[in-house]
Amino acid sequence: MSLRIFNTLSRAVSEFSPAEPGHVRMYVCGMTVYDLCHLGHARSMIAFDVVQRWLKASGYQVTYVRNVTDIDDKIIKRALENGETIRNLTDRMIDALHQDADALGIERPQHEPRATDYVPQMLGMIGALEQKGLAYRADNGDVNYAVRKFPGYGKLSGKSLDELNAGERVAVETDKNDPLDFVLWKSAKPTEPEDVKWASPFGTGRPGWHIECSAMACELLGQTFDIHGGGADLQFPHHENEIAQSEGANGQPLARFWMHNGFINVDNEKMSKSLGNFFTIRDVLKEFDAETVRFFIVRSHYRSALNYSDVHLNDAKGALKRLYTALQAVPPADVTIDWADPLAARFKAAMDEDFGTPEAVAVLFELAGEVNRSGSAERAGLLKALGGLLGLLLTDPTTHLQSGAGLDDGAIQAQIQARADAKKAKNFAEADRIRNELLAQGVVLKDSAAGTTWEAAQ
Repeated sequence: MSLRIFNTLSRAVSEFSPAEPGHVRMYVCGMTVYDLCHLGHARSMIAFDVVQRWLKASGYQVTYVRNVTDIDDKIIKRALENGETIRNLTDRMIDALHQDADALGIERPQHEPRATDYVPQMLGMIGALEQKGLAYRADNGDVNYAVRKFPGYGKLSGKSLDELNAGERVAVETDKNDPLDFVLWKSAKPTEPEDVKWASPFGTGRPGWHIECSAMACELLGQTFDIHGGGADLQFPHHENEIAQSEGANGQPLARFWMHNGFINVDNEKMSKSLGNFFTIRDVLKEFDAETVRFFIVRSHYRSALNYSDVHLNDAKGALKRLYTALQAVPPADVTIDWADPLAARFKAAMDEDFGTPEAVAVLFELAGEVNRSGSAERAGLLKALGGLLGLLLTDPTTHLQSGAGLDDGAIQAQIQARADAKKAKNFAEADRIRNELLAQGVVLKDSAAGTTWEAAQ
């Protein structure tokens, strides 16, 4: 069976093959780095980590790009509130993002472009849009995209211009010809710091959010690439606007497949910072080990909504423990996966059908049952190998089951780093709290001139 993927653009599951045989080019919208990542961000990062892992396991070379938005209204506001430079804030948040992602076993993408490094490419695309009559300069100095002049607008979201217009404000903003138009280049304001201003043919200013991803994606992957991914909340307007910009400027389809992961919900509402119902990755890792969090996300299909609660995470923790218990009882042999094996074949069929992780995880539990009944090191090896394709079961079983009450090394290291950051900021109360919390979970920290190490409490 060949790989099939649900394409948001066609609203159907279709057979996938890359434009360049053997090589998949994938772009995923990353974080706007003004604050710590929450569990909704983890959902997207893990979903596409699994995608790129399975593509590589299927024999493809993968060029994976996940951007960083390091210039944005929220970033400017937060930096001004903190009394720090934009660069200092974004550097800190990118470091924190990496620590959280590493703890969750998320492999780094091949490219992680920062928007501020691609302003020339953005200006080039805006210039091309202006030459084609798709962009215009407003009286306030902004450059806007003329949505009604792009015939394909709405094809990703499935909304007509009339439907979109009905949801807009009645009054047209004075700087726009149409309320649907969106900004490509924002004119500099006197109150904004100097490190968010660039000289351009359109006047001093900074890029709009949507143009950033268009420029970075096309620069690193070409005018047309295989997969564009992101959260379902980005389908409109962000991805719709990316299509309008990129295809308007280049005259080529932007992505052949569009993939969108579902939300993490709290009380049936999307987890988000704007709603104030979010849990940072770090907050969650104080209560649950990182692999449990990853397992909680992986065992649900990437397109489905996922309800967050301690009950669900505790259930995931218990389920993951059952897999590790099987591996502890029967040390796994090193095996090469035989895809003709019935359970391996079922795992592959599940993953080839739009990355069907729920069925793939079900196969892991069937294998664990076989291991418990047969005591076969080869079946244990297959369990470990298949789990590894999902970024699971990579920790030593005894370490997972005994050390730190199930905390894996990645989660512990994330807490050690958080403690080091607190000490550096002279927040010694927070540093002591982290030490005591880890101790309560069976982790003893040892400080030395060389750094901090840990061992399981005796």
